[in-house]
Amino acid sequence: MHFCMKDYFAHETAVIDEGCTIGKGTKIWHFSHIMSNCTIGESCNIGQNVVVSPDVTLGRNVKVQNNVSIYTGVICEDDVFLGPSMVFTNVINPRSAVSRKDCYRRTLVMRGASIGANATVVCGHDIGRYALIGAGAVVTKNIPDYALVVGNPARQMGWVSEYGCKLSFDSNGLATCPESGQQYKLENNKVTRIK
Repeated sequence: MHFCMKDYFAHETAVIDEGCTIGKGTKIWHFSHIMSNCTIGESCNIGQNVVVSPDVTLGRNVKVQNNVSIYTGVICEDDVFLGPSMVFTNVINPRSAVSRKDCYRRTLVMRGASIGANATVVCGHDIGRYALIGAGAVVTKNIPDYALVVGNPARQMGWVSEYGCKLSFDSNGLATCPESGQQYKLENNKVTRIK
């Protein structure tokens, strides 16, 4: 194994186009392609066979597993997890014979959200902070903060903590994460962490 050493590591088979900004401590693995003008934050891990299209922004500590395609229009905030072979789209009605490069829709994945293996996120939707998208889910609408969604189309099945543990709310709308001890409040179908 040979690595090109800068402030980040890139495997010798990785391709990094001009105009990219890559943060300190980031690792880019085998056969991945980081296309022009991408911004990748510090301490990210880009698995093998990943495509990051032009102008994509990834925050700090984003974990991208193998075989993921991140298309132009996607923004991932800090601490996002993208599971193996999950896919983003960026055009709502693609046609091979029709150029729609001016029709890319933005997709925002907010801080701490996780998207499971083989999930698909249809463009133009926001995934809330610390939301958990189950493996194989197809996201076709905005997902609230802390929501747990599964299926095709993705439907909400509950709420999760910042640690990804399912939350059980009492009659007062309060829940405690069994792993971290953090407390949460459910009010008007919105979850907030009690600090």
